[in-house]
Amino acid sequence: MAIPRQLPNAITVARIPLAALIFVLLLLGGASGDANLGLRWTAAILFIVAISTDWVDGYLARKYDIVSDFGKLWDPIADKLLTGLGFIGLAILGELPWWVVAIILVREWGITIHRLMVAKEHIVAAAWMGKIKTAVQGVALSWMLLPLHVWIGLPIWHGVTLVLMIAVLVLTVASGIDYVVAQVRGSRKAS
Repeated sequence: MAIPRQLPNAITVARIPLAALIFVLLLLGGASGDANLGLRWTAAILFIVAISTDWVDGYLARKYDIVSDFGKLWDPIADKLLTGLGFIGLAILGELPWWVVAIILVREWGITIHRLMVAKEHIVAAAWMGKIKTAVQGVALSWMLLPLHVWIGLPIWHGVTLVLMIAVLVLTVASGIDYVVAQVRGSRKAS
């Protein structure tokens, strides 16, 4: 069965407006302690669906051999927009420290800007560590967006959140270092 050649790219592009919608719903829903649970659940479920499409578009592109430079470039940008707005929304609501968000965003957008700067020369696809980092960020954000504290209690929710955010920070920094090292090695080989 053939699929339309642009389907993986369309899925990638759909994450961009979805990220903005999730951000607005999150802010309208409010902080987890006094959230409008309907809006908070809606934002969380939409986020989980959106972050899951990251796997779907890549799988379809590889399976049907329709990997494109557009997808290699825009897939990580859509991911960073989705996760970045999630982290920013949680910080605005006071559920995540701004210094954590700053570390994540500096790494994410620094690498994205670099990818855009070298896009005319070559496309830098996501490396394995970056993919793991994105998956862990997706799990952490899904956990934080879901108003599960209502059922499991704040102490457990905060404990799991702390463990997940430590994993996110470690992988974010480590994958950023891995990216820089790979780019330096690649430029040395090219010269």
